[in-house]
Amino acid sequence: MGAILVSAIFLAGCTQSQESNNTIKVGLLVDLSGSLATYGNNEKHICEIAEENINNYFKEKGIPYKVELYVEDTKADPNICLQKVQALHAQGINFFLGPMASGEVKNIKGFVNSNNLVIISPSSTAPPQMLGFTSPEQKKYVFRFVPTDNFQGNAIGDLAKQLGLRNVVVIYRDDAWGDGLEKATIEKLKKNGVNVVAEIPYDPNIGDWSPIIQTATNKITGKGNDTGIIFIGYEEVATLLSQMDENSPLLNHIWIGCDGTANSKKVIEEAKDKAEKVKLYSTMFQSETSEAEKLKEEFKKRGYGEPDQYALNVYDAFWVGAISYAQMLNETGGKYNADLLSKLIKENTIKYSEGQFGVKPVTGYIKLNEWNDRASGNYGIFAVTKDGWKLVGIWDSRTGNITWKE
Repeated sequence: MGAILVSAIFLAGCTQSQESNNTIKVGLLVDLSGSLATYGNNEKHICEIAEENINNYFKEKGIPYKVELYVEDTKADPNICLQKVQALHAQGINFFLGPMASGEVKNIKGFVNSNNLVIISPSSTAPPQMLGFTSPEQKKYVFRFVPTDNFQGNAIGDLAKQLGLRNVVVIYRDDAWGDGLEKATIEKLKKNGVNVVAEIPYDPNIGDWSPIIQTATNKITGKGNDTGIIFIGYEEVATLLSQMDENSPLLNHIWIGCDGTANSKKVIEEAKDKAEKVKLYSTMFQSETSEAEKLKEEFKKRGYGEPDQYALNVYDAFWVGAISYAQMLNETGGKYNADLLSKLIKENTIKYSEGQFGVKPVTGYIKLNEWNDRASGNYGIFAVTKDGWKLVGIWDSRTGNITWKE
């Protein structure tokens, strides 16, 4: 069935397309040196594998195209991200994987819409409204292959409850993503009867954490063991922990992180002992298939270590985007059409999820809602142990229950 569908999709217009430029340029917007560098480097490496696999697939199927990856380091900085998008677009690139952070998506959405560009982010999770979108139509060119933080906020709130916390101090990154996740988390905490002692925002460009440490210490003083710290931010949590005194009262309480901290190499390299002491339970979207195991083996074989969920998400996004882009070119005689590409991505996400192209997804069935965001999924709970990061539980989005691994 897959071969028949592929032939039907790419039969029309092949001759004409072969006579013109058959290279599909794909912009990859990732953080290679900033506060999400662990995840960004994983995405870069896995997209290089995807590039090879997709080109081999196109060749085997007789599809007259090849994909070519253009990688840019955004440092998870919204302003740098906009500059990179503009530079890549000037090189004729109309389709992008990324960016990673919601603040970046928010900052480039105007340029994306005005220039009819299409993006698929594997890790931007802020609710659409926090990005400035007021309707699905406004967001028709912006896809996200990860659930929004309405899901993750519930996961963190349920995790706090099941860990026996009755009081929490919330430290959060003051940007579109941090504000959105903090709001969703607070809402769930209150529903679960967990008292929020304090909400402490911080500047994403923070260098000296001493004022935050002092404020949090003041708020937690005198509170019992049923009080925890919730940190909503990126890998800068490593710097926060490393700047704490070994005897800081904050290290006597359980910490809960999020998908910006889970599996962070920086945490292990710079603050492992402190992170292990507070556990730093961190939530991250978790959805893998048996096909993911093969990809993970290839990833390790190349010396890249263990790919995170966002890397798996971007791998699937690359496949859907490439197949859709090639189909668009065939249907238009080699011309770019953003509305058609957007339509095809929505349709082909379903077909790809069902294996109709003869390729199996690595992140399971991808269901998109009317906002072009992934609409379901469970969350893995990771913690720092003496052996590093470890998956210790799974939060079920349907029940709100956590199945602990030990």
